[in-house]
Amino acid sequence: MGRYAVGALGVALMGLGVSLVWAQSPWDVAVWLVGAVVLHDGLIAPLVLLVGLGVAATRPWARGPLRAALMTGGCLTAIALPDILRPGPVTNATVLPLDYLRNWLVLLAAVAVAGALVAAAKRVREERGRRRKTPEGGR
Repeated sequence: MGRYAVGALGVALMGLGVSLVWAQSPWDVAVWLVGAVVLHDGLIAPLVLLVGLGVAATRPWARGPLRAALMTGGCLTAIALPDILRPGPVTNATVLPLDYLRNWLVLLAAVAVAGALVAAAKRVREERGRRRKTPEGGR
């Protein structure tokens, strides 16, 4: 039953999103969507995959957390980049009252720290698993 409730909430939120997009200029929405696809598929995803392949050769335990952190950081950048590069005129001071660039950098730092913590936890778990597999007389 909970799955259906969450599904219904998701459909309701999608409907809200469509209604909010409909209120915007269709051209602006189309430009943003095309730009997001080009940025993701042309830059973010290939870079994440290349870094993941490079890391997999040297530190396989860090590949997953690094890819997740890079993908999250790339998506955060895609969302924040328009307001960072070209902030619009401030007609309502309460809409974006905080420093957008600083908050984006704080979020990227939090993602990096979380990725590092997960990678470290995987490394520790891997080392513990190796020690358990080593016979007692082999030390």
